[in-house]
Amino acid sequence: MAMEEGARSCLLRSRPILEQDIKATYLMDHMISDGVLSADEEERIRSLPTRRDQAVALLELLMRKDNRAYISFYNALVRESYGDLANLLHNSLPLASPEGNKSFSDGGTPYVQAVLSAGGVPQRPVVFVNRPPLVNRVREKLYRLKKEPGWVTVFGMAGAGKSVLAAEAVRDQALIEECFPGGVHWLSVGQLDKPDLLVKIQSLCFRLEQSLDPQGVQRSPSTLDEARERLRFLMLRRYPRSLLILDDLWDSGVLRMFDIQCRVLLTTRDRSLTDSVSGAKYEVAVESGLDEDKALEVFALYVNSKPHNLPEEARSIVRECKGSPLVVSLIGALLREFPDRWAYYLRMLQQKHFKRIRKSSSYDYEALDQAMDASIQVLPAEHQDLYRDLTVLQKDVQVPAKVLCVLWDLEQEEVEDVLQGFVNKSLLFRDCHHRPYLYYLHDLQLDFLAEQNRSQLESLHTKVVRKYQQFYRDGPPTSGDEDCLYWYRFLTYHMANAKLSQELYSLMFSLDWVRTKAQVLGPAHLINDYVEYGTILDKENSEVRGDFQEFLSQSGHRLEQRPLPDVVQLALSQPHASEVYRQAKLQAQDAASRGSLYFDWLNQSSLESLSRLVVQPHQGSINSACFSHGGDKVASCGESKTLRVFKTLSGEKLLEVQAHDDEVLCCAFSPDDRLLATCSSDRKVKVWNAERGVLLRSFDEEHEEQVNHCQFTNTTRRLLLATCSNDKFMNVKLWNLNKPSSQNTMFGHLEPVNHCCFSPDDTYISTASSDGTLRLFEVASANEWKSIDVRSQFPESEEETDVHVKCSTWTRDGRRVICAARNAVFVFDVETADMLLEIRTSRLSTVQYCHACPTSNLLAIALSHYAVELWDIETNKKMADCSGHLSWVHGVQFSPDGSLLLSCSDDQTVRLWETKRVHTSSAVSLKRDSDVVFIGGELTVAAADNRNRLQVRDGRSGAVLFQTEEQPSRIRCTCLWTARPSEDGTARPSEDGTARPSEDGTAQPFAVALGREDGTVQVLEVPTGSVLATLLGHTRTVLHCVFSPDGHALISSSEDCTIRVWKWRTGECTVLRGHTEQVRRFSLLCQAAPTDTPTGARLLSWSFDGTAKVWDTESGQMLQDIAGHQGAVLSCHVSPDGLLFATSSADTTAKVWSCESWRCLHVLRGHQDCVRSCRFSWDARRLATGDDNGEIRLWNVVDGALLKICSRDTEDAMDSLHGGWVTDLHFSPDSTLLVSTGGYIKWWDVERGEALQTFYPTGANLKRIHVSHDFSTFITIDNIGILYVLQRVQ
Repeated sequence: MAMEEGARSCLLRSRPILEQDIKATYLMDHMISDGVLSADEEERIRSLPTRRDQAVALLELLMRKDNRAYISFYNALVRESYGDLANLLHNSLPLASPEGNKSFSDGGTPYVQAVLSAGGVPQRPVVFVNRPPLVNRVREKLYRLKKEPGWVTVFGMAGAGKSVLAAEAVRDQALIEECFPGGVHWLSVGQLDKPDLLVKIQSLCFRLEQSLDPQGVQRSPSTLDEARERLRFLMLRRYPRSLLILDDLWDSGVLRMFDIQCRVLLTTRDRSLTDSVSGAKYEVAVESGLDEDKALEVFALYVNSKPHNLPEEARSIVRECKGSPLVVSLIGALLREFPDRWAYYLRMLQQKHFKRIRKSSSYDYEALDQAMDASIQVLPAEHQDLYRDLTVLQKDVQVPAKVLCVLWDLEQEEVEDVLQGFVNKSLLFRDCHHRPYLYYLHDLQLDFLAEQNRSQLESLHTKVVRKYQQFYRDGPPTSGDEDCLYWYRFLTYHMANAKLSQELYSLMFSLDWVRTKAQVLGPAHLINDYVEYGTILDKENSEVRGDFQEFLSQSGHRLEQRPLPDVVQLALSQPHASEVYRQAKLQAQDAASRGSLYFDWLNQSSLESLSRLVVQPHQGSINSACFSHGGDKVASCGESKTLRVFKTLSGEKLLEVQAHDDEVLCCAFSPDDRLLATCSSDRKVKVWNAERGVLLRSFDEEHEEQVNHCQFTNTTRRLLLATCSNDKFMNVKLWNLNKPSSQNTMFGHLEPVNHCCFSPDDTYISTASSDGTLRLFEVASANEWKSIDVRSQFPESEEETDVHVKCSTWTRDGRRVICAARNAVFVFDVETADMLLEIRTSRLSTVQYCHACPTSNLLAIALSHYAVELWDIETNKKMADCSGHLSWVHGVQFSPDGSLLLSCSDDQTVRLWETKRVHTSSAVSLKRDSDVVFIGGELTVAAADNRNRLQVRDGRSGAVLFQTEEQPSRIRCTCLWTARPSEDGTARPSEDGTARPSEDGTAQPFAVALGREDGTVQVLEVPTGSVLATLLGHTRTVLHCVFSPDGHALISSSEDCTIRVWKWRTGECTVLRGHTEQVRRFSLLCQAAPTDTPTGARLLSWSFDGTAKVWDTESGQMLQDIAGHQGAVLSCHVSPDGLLFATSSADTTAKVWSCESWRCLHVLRGHQDCVRSCRFSWDARRLATGDDNGEIRLWNVVDGALLKICSRDTEDAMDSLHGGWVTDLHFSPDSTLLVSTGGYIKWWDVERGEALQTFYPTGANLKRIHVSHDFSTFITIDNIGILYVLQRVQ
């Protein structure tokens, strides 16, 4: 329908002025948005050479259009600040659209469009995306003005989109009809002086009067007071219940001119403006920018594309500006004319060249930097200086006021007042969820400050450091408050940027700094510092920097624990050439002089640590871990039901989400690292935003059993997600993330599918199943291509019939596929399905996972016996052993460049290894069944090694004194005998039957005995290795053996339920029979006890049959049969005076017995688990008992009363009290100290029951500890075979 004649005539009358003044390209943006102008029409007009030609053509085109085009043109004039020209057209605006109920393209009805047009409300921008949460919040506040006048303030920083938001909020017919039937009137204010303000109000009054009576417009008011009264009269009398919108208000004095008891919506950067006016007040903060999807939608509209087709630079721009609507729209408009400049504008943002991001439409400021600077210039001069100090803050960091108290030398109340002023002017943001408040700057504000103060950055950082040093001259902060956290996190950052190198060296090369920062923030931030500032530190001493970084990387999982372990004691485990060890030794010696306990690992230098970083990201087993495709991040998941992402270099947590309702079995990055997929025992598959942890998709229905594995395609060309499960038939699925259900299902496996893996080019997918097959499917068709029968690689004669194929992996060229089953790995040719290579590991272990390196011929294998191995699949040679895990290893993966390897385990850790550093270790590991003899200052250790040879070593030097050939049966126990004459000519036995050292220190080991699984006992001469005796008689494993004090007899116990007393030189044997289950250990009774036998040679044994028995070793007669417990007797100890003995049992009790009457004196109850160990103090007044829950109890021997439960209230949430079973206990000679073993070694204050020190071994599950008589030297072996010789630091 044609345009109304009145409107057309008005256009003709105004045409000469319009042709002279308008810039058509600006106006056409709005008209296209309204749908009244086509892209072709715009292109024809733009092609004209001059601005005037374009204006003429636009007006000629407009004449041929309808009422909607006229209204759109009018609103475009208003929006582009052609207010005087818009007034020329105002009187002829059509009051209603002839199109009836049809809505305009900006979402308003004809009624709304007419009201807003009459009131000068801008139309939607050319490119517009809605922000419903914010719009609804503004509308909710506006509804509160329905019954009474008041103020709604929309505030936020420059470019937050406040004006667009205000205009959108009133674009609602119900709101206008119910609350503002008198109309909506828009006034753009800005920064202006009194004459300009008078002109603005005059213009508003003129427009209001003209709408009422075009012929009766009064004389314009000549003063501000007169203008204010005229506006009051119009708003209250002529336009009651109307809304006045004041856009971009800066000054409270200006706002007071509008304090006329009307309804006002204002947009501003200063939220405190309404403090100066009266009436009801409501606020809406516009703090956040557009989310990524909305911002990409804006870009897509500008460049006429789809969001998913935008280049990666689009997302980078959004992240860089935090979705600022101003920046997004400015750059979008620029890209409309230069669509190939994505990288250029991203670079300008990153380099803070804001002047080059200039307008392409009539925004109030020529460039982005002017918009930012305008807010700062209204501050008082002294506050501008304080605001400049904020230049040194880091992005996304919230700062407490106390930090700025230090920086500005002001009281906290003064600082808070200054900061409140910044907040009110939207120059700073405040996090109100914390008390005290935390403050932060938007990234754009920080970037602007950095650019503006580029030449002063070094001096500003120096100021921060000097103020810190002045304020904390007596020592670093220790409160743990937010201000304390800030200094520990960012002091190094300020020092580095201030180029204060010496201060940085002194700080970061200090074990004190490591301890305090680890206590406050944990190890990841520390490691980050050594990585980030490594170049600076290396100029001083690269070796020292390496020492500290290595210490933190290896001990990081310990430093995550709370309470924090003793950092000095941890550092004493470092190589003795390390600067970390040197500082720790000095501090330990100083502390020891004041009575503290520290222990030096004497033989540590013989060990080499191969893992680069150890991280403990979860509580519970870790089922899966993977590198991002960029290699800079690692994701992990497991029993804790969580998904965590952390930095590869430092372990710093980037993201953690509660991912599933049951344990998470696998996680995988998409090829562009934007997505993370997880699958779980809860039968669900989920896809997450990898940056924010937002759940994007959840596939809950199709898998009916647990989902074992998930993996994305290797390229984004056609992004698919593969999953496999324990379902019976439909157990392998392919998912297109844009569809609600699976795209394809692979059929073929009839048993659970454990793993799926795309070929490098995504043509095929391999599936490994419990049905014993490896199948290859075509991805495009989902048809089976090949099936490889892995079961056929195992002979039928083997006991097990089921062959579970655990996983598969492809070589980098895609020509070979590799799978793991049982204890083997097989390499197959993809085309022929022929087996090319077989790798067999230990029969005692199973292969849990394998992964082929994407850049070399290496294959990583994860094993159930806690190890990771690297093999070269071209040469079939093992290249490296990666030992360090303490439980089953579930997964391994190479980094994309092949330089790193990660492994994850049931021991709750993820370890990262440098591929080039790891190697096949020649170090010999020892078994935990050992014996030690202390001779003066020397010590001798006997133990079997991992090659089943018996070794006798000098404990201090590590030198091997003697070594047997490899034994035909596994060695299970050993004991040493040393002849030591005492004053009366007899040897002096210790309380457990082993020899106690003499003070002269002249004796040497004479013989060593070993017991084997085949029941054989051998006695060998030291150091010649001659076999002195081979003793046959036991029919099953020999569990324990001990020489008699005089060395003439050797006593052994066995799984065959007997004890044998051998006169080993002659082979004579006395068999002690009576136990009905295995006899784990026994003890010789001291002469001090009463005896019924002429020799007094008596022996106390205990067994899994729940009894303890007393024997005459000469005759073999059983003297006492003590039915002590309802469960197995796990340990027994005789008091040093020989009058008492104690037993502990799996029935959770311990008992104290008399060696005279053999009656039970006390039953000790209270343990909640098996009581694994017990020990009397040397004064026989106390008994210590330890259980399988890690708890140690101290008892009064006289009355059986409980004295202490050791450190009951300090249980670490990551573990039991002791890291495992308490397996051994020893008191110091003065009975004031107690040492215990379990997952680690702990020393206790007996009187207080408090832990004094903890030593963390590399492995775990310590079985026994050997203690010197003076309680200064401690020897044990962990479950991965490392020998520890610990000496108390003096």
